[in-house]
This record gives sequence, C-alpha cells and structure tokens, in this order.
Amino acid sequence: MRVLLKACMDTEKANEAIRNGTLGKMLQESMEQIRPEAAYFTTDHGRRTAYMVFDMEDSAQMPVIAEPFFLQLDAEITYTPVMNAEDVQRGLAQLGR
Repeated sequence: MRVLLKACMDTEKANEAIRNGTLGKMLQESMEQIRPEAAYFTTDHGRRTAYMVFDMEDSAQMPVIAEPFFLQLDAEITYTPVMNAEDVQRGLAQLGR
C-alpha cells in the first residue's frame, strides 16, 4: 500500500542532530530503508518536517521505520494511506455505473 509518512521533528533534538552531524545520516539511512518514490523536506507549524511517499508491504514495518525518528528526533509521526492518479482511476473503475 502506498503510504505518506509525515515526520515532524522536535526543534531542539533536530538542532542537536545537525550540530553533531547525525541528522543527515539518519535521514539517508531511513530513505535507504523505505526507498520512497518521493521525499520532501519543509517546515510544518515551525518544525522541520519530512514527507515520504513509499510502498508499505507490511504494517509490521511501521515501528521499524518510525523508531529512529522517535528515538533520535523526538518526532511526531503519522502514516496516511495515499493514492496517485492511476490508483484513483483504478478505484473509480471498480465503482458500479
């Protein structure tokens, strides 16, 4: 299932990770693990935020993916199922006419 991961990082923890050089490494390792089809980095409500769209093959992946963000960045994590345009078209084709 295609999923949007939103990770809002604690500012102090992220500042510390930048200062000690671990933020970039942690993000790179996370991206290598989940292999997102898209990844965006911005701010949300004044906090550093990562958005990654990826294929979640098993819900058991959720803790493995989230824990580095929780442990290292005290992040708030959300997982949201999402569709691309092709997915929407396939879904609509399944509706009764």
